[in-house]
Amino acid sequence: MSLEPIYQAVLDGDAKGAEAAVKVALAAHVPAEDILKKACIPAMGEVGRLFEEGEKFVPEMLISARAMQTAVRLLKPLLAQANVQSVGKVIVGTVQGDLHDIGKNLVGMMMEGSGFEVVDLGTDVTPAKFVDAVRQHKPQVMGLSALLTTTMPSMKNCIEALKEAGLRDQVQVLIGGAPVTQAYADQIGADGYAPDASSAARKAKALLGIA
Repeated sequence: MSLEPIYQAVLDGDAKGAEAAVKVALAAHVPAEDILKKACIPAMGEVGRLFEEGEKFVPEMLISARAMQTAVRLLKPLLAQANVQSVGKVIVGTVQGDLHDIGKNLVGMMMEGSGFEVVDLGTDVTPAKFVDAVRQHKPQVMGLSALLTTTMPSMKNCIEALKEAGLRDQVQVLIGGAPVTQAYADQIGADGYAPDASSAARKAKALLGIA
């Protein structure tokens, strides 16, 4: 059975179409893992590629990501039953003092679209809360977002807090947001920098050595 309708629905940001096409595929006994890995994830990969080439924009990415989330909601119980493993676990959050969440939400959606399990800590997240989340969830990657120049120092504070807790070597720290640069990532000792949500998902895989 062709999974093209699911791929196309996610690419087009058609949540209802994605839901309907997934139901048809499941009724035809297509494994949930095949739907995820052969339709949903490739579609979000293509959305990311088009975004980076300037052919899609943030609103279109959000709509596609929501279509994918609609599909994944149907698949999650079946993936759990089949014991299908995610490619890794990622914690995302906007740092202390910063209430912006669109960029962080997009990163979470694109990470999910790349096969990661995502734990979203929300906005205005203290270094202590990031540390607690690393202890509790044992993620491979921690994504820190900041949209204000004034809240960028919170990223450094988070890395220092991880060091003090003896957890720094257990997680890859990825930072991003409008004022953030590769130079700043190097300066504060982050493992990686991503200029946008699409490259964040790709960078996370690269940090973990996932093709």
